Amino acid sequence: MKFIQRLFVIAALLPMLAVTADARQVTGIAAKVNGSVITINEVNYHLTPYRQQLDAAMPRKGTQYNQLLSKARGEILENLIERELILSEFKHSIKGSIPAHAIDSEIDRQVRELYNNSRREFNKSLKEAGVTPSQHRKETEKKLIVQAMRAQQFKNAVPPLPSEVQAEYNRHKLKMRDQSGDAMDYHKIYILKNDPSNALVTPKVQLELAESIVDRLKKGEDFATLAKEYSADSYAEDGGKIVNQKRTDLSPAFASILMETPEGKVLGPLEDGRGFTIVRVDKKRYGPVPPLSKVRKVIESRVRARKNKAKHDRWMKRLRSNAMIQKKI
Repeated sequence: MKFIQRLFVIAALLPMLAVTADARQVTGIAAKVNGSVITINEVNYHLTPYRQQLDAAMPRKGTQYNQLLSKARGEILENLIERELILSEFKHSIKGSIPAHAIDSEIDRQVRELYNNSRREFNKSLKEAGVTPSQHRKETEKKLIVQAMRAQQFKNAVPPLPSEVQAEYNRHKLKMRDQSGDAMDYHKIYILKNDPSNALVTPKVQLELAESIVDRLKKGEDFATLAKEYSADSYAEDGGKIVNQKRTDLSPAFASILMETPEGKVLGPLEDGRGFTIVRVDKKRYGPVPPLSKVRKVIESRVRARKNKAKHDRWMKRLRSNAMIQKKI
């Protein structure tokens, strides 16, 4: 759930409508709040980065996969309902708009921190979620309005102490780093799903092979030896060793999984379109962390929100009691 929280801390990152093959539908209404529609597209958009990670990490899918997706979808929808409640209050009580440069800056940050600073991956994610760039821009504007409304709501609330700000910064500074500067050393074994020259080599057979290799590695067999024997990529003859791989050279989902995995842990098999990857992360290098002076306002708002949670809950309860909310999924 940490990934969902990050998405909503941005806006704040499991499925789908019935969590089956039709789970990725991109039309229809998820909920209505005071007449404003929350579309399934919007829910899918916020779900997409997490789903990409889950698809890679759980190639067999199954019950647990479906449960995780379903839970995440519910949490995302509730966050979007809360957002619409705040937006509704904004429309009736505040005059003004978010500057275009602020929206541009936030979109740049999302591309940098969630998509390895890759516009191509960012645009691909939008397309998969059925969201156009203009729709995403509107989503971002809504997010910034909500942030401003929350700041307005708590401007006279209990202020954060310097020691609380420093402690909050220490807890979260690594998450606020420039992720495009991340790099890592790791060992890798890549198992192709198919072999054109051998009809007996099927994705099912290859997944079973990858799983058996993971078991052998966890029992202590040498990674380099198994990589030389089984891996189907150019790193095999070097025992699968990859040094100083930049995060930006990997897919966002794969990079996120690796950077969130403890050093020394065998991970996989991870699935992509062509095959299954087994990884052992040897060393991680993190991108630069922003100084407190640069992110003080963000940190202070987090402390203030936590200290004033009771007031926030009363605010949400009031908004909900005066609202017309209809869930469609």
